[in-house]
Amino acid sequence: MKIIESYKNGIELPQKRAGKSYPHSFWVLVQKEVSDHILSWRVNILVVLLALTCFGSLYTALSGIRDAAESIDANDTFLFLKLFTISDGSLPPFFVFVSFIGPLLGIALGFDAVNSEYSKGTLSRVVSQPIPRDYIINAKFVAAILVISALLFSLGFLVIALGVLMIGIPPTPDEFLRIISFLVLSICYIAFWVNLSILFSIRFKQAATSALSSIAVWLFFSIFYSMIVNLISKVSQSQDALDPSTTELVQNLMRISPSQLFSEATTILLTPSIRTLGPMTMEQVVGAIPGALPLSQSLLLITPQLIALIAATLICFGISYALFMRKEIRN
Repeated sequence: MKIIESYKNGIELPQKRAGKSYPHSFWVLVQKEVSDHILSWRVNILVVLLALTCFGSLYTALSGIRDAAESIDANDTFLFLKLFTISDGSLPPFFVFVSFIGPLLGIALGFDAVNSEYSKGTLSRVVSQPIPRDYIINAKFVAAILVISALLFSLGFLVIALGVLMIGIPPTPDEFLRIISFLVLSICYIAFWVNLSILFSIRFKQAATSALSSIAVWLFFSIFYSMIVNLISKVSQSQDALDPSTTELVQNLMRISPSQLFSEATTILLTPSIRTLGPMTMEQVVGAIPGALPLSQSLLLITPQLIALIAATLICFGISYALFMRKEIRN
């Protein structure tokens, strides 16, 4: 990130007085990081790709929403949420695209956050300014979150607006709050990948190495990790297929993956008729009243997944913070 160029364009950090630095200098750094992200070609390409997939998923949802409206249950009033969850089979729904492209966007925002400035010699010049050193790493994370939040909320509201125009049915307050909750959950999910890529950016001096490391972790959890867990599941079922603890173990192993946590939480938020994430016994099924969960119960149900995503994000950020504060800046 070419922070030094901001000084040439008239954006200057406040000068240090009486041994103190102005808090405004932090937001100057955030402003410059946001500007770099907006002007970055790789970020713009991913934004265009995400927008195209958004329109594609909306088109497939509108194509299949008529069949969904004909087969909808009389007690199910969450028709508008199906814009985010259904598809005609040609393309995946909207939330699947977010779970797939979102990590790539997070990696693109952070894989060269530190090592590119270090290799260009701009990092040492920024540290020489009268600002605390932790402002730099904090500004990079805050700027990435601001860009992601603006993008996801823009796309989410765009889907809502086009959905109202096309089907003529506005979302109910419960549906609107569920969509907002889904967007906030998506931000937390992508924030994990931002922090992971920033961590690799601090750990490795080459931007290509940090990018490949981040993509390797993403591919492992997206593809190979589920294959490994499925293999363990088959071996366990062949030994004792009726043991419920085996099913619980496999489910807990799957929840180590951030994509699995995001998928489970999204399913509960956007499909209110789903009342549980695990297998249910006959004692739990008998006497249960069919129907959709209220939003408060859905949020309570996804609380472990949300806490796990936030915890993973904070762990990556804490490690990145510690490494950056101890990093030798001089070339």
